Amino acid sequence: MPSTSEASADVIDVRTLIPAQRHAKIFQLVGQLQPGKSFVLVNDHDPKPLYYQLEAEHPKQFSWEYLERGPQVWRVEIGKLEAAR
Repeated sequence: MPSTSEASADVIDVRTLIPAQRHAKIFQLVGQLQPGKSFVLVNDHDPKPLYYQLEAEHPKQFSWEYLERGPQVWRVEIGKLEAAR
C-alpha cells in the first residue's frame, strides 16, 4: 500500500531506462521541482550514490526519505525544501 506521501507525489520509475539515462532523467526532474514539492523515485537498486551526488551539487536543498528498501525495489521520496528557492 502506498504511503500518504507517495499517493500525493509523482511516481517516477526509472527501472525501464537504461542505466546511462537514469541520472540525467532524475537530475532533470530534481531541477524542475518547486519548493515544497516532491516525487517518488522507484529503482531496482539502492540509489544512495545519487543522494551523495545531489547533496554535493545542491547542498541542504533536498529531502530524501526511503519508503521501501529492497531487495527488489527501492522507493525514495525526493523533495525540494521550502528554504531552497
